[in-house]
Amino acid sequence: MITVHHLNQSRSMRVIWLLEELGLDYEVVNHQRDPQTMLAPESLKQVHLLAKAPVVVDGNTTLCESGAVMEYLLDQAGDSKLRPAKGAANYYHYLEWLHFAEGSLSLPVISSLILGMEERTGDKPIDGYIVKELALDFAYIESRLAENAYFAGEEFTAADVMMTFLLLGAKARDMLTNYPHTLSYLKQIEQRKAYLLAKSYG
Repeated sequence: MITVHHLNQSRSMRVIWLLEELGLDYEVVNHQRDPQTMLAPESLKQVHLLAKAPVVVDGNTTLCESGAVMEYLLDQAGDSKLRPAKGAANYYHYLEWLHFAEGSLSLPVISSLILGMEERTGDKPIDGYIVKELALDFAYIESRLAENAYFAGEEFTAADVMMTFLLLGAKARDMLTNYPHTLSYLKQIEQRKAYLLAKSYG
């Protein structure tokens, strides 16, 4: 059985969500962040040297990194609407957004969250870079969702699972107030049964 090593307030929520969407059997081992440092506990390092989530264990296979875990789980499920068939019209759109989440969007969103923990004047080069990248990324996302119900087209896919985690973090920081299509998309996504179950893990 697939074991998900879940760290609270982490990307491992994506894994539980996808497993629920796929209907695969799994079990969850919970790990709690240190309340002062917010770092992962030693128990997670015993599972994977990086001590980061998500980590899944399935027999002799231990994997981290969200994108790799997503692909592994999709392979275990076989044919699924959550990953368009290679050669389908929306296949490469699916791939683009699956990788966009961590390849483009993650750095400015996470950087903004971290830098927001301290008082800043906003006049440092990193501040200008983050503002520029967030505006560029959010505008691109908004344009996509203005014309499509989901990131890969008209069907929900694993790309939506990848993208939503970061977008919800941005929404919580009021970064998306000027992006109505993105907010409407998130409102719809947050009603999915599998998402709500994954969210309950914290």
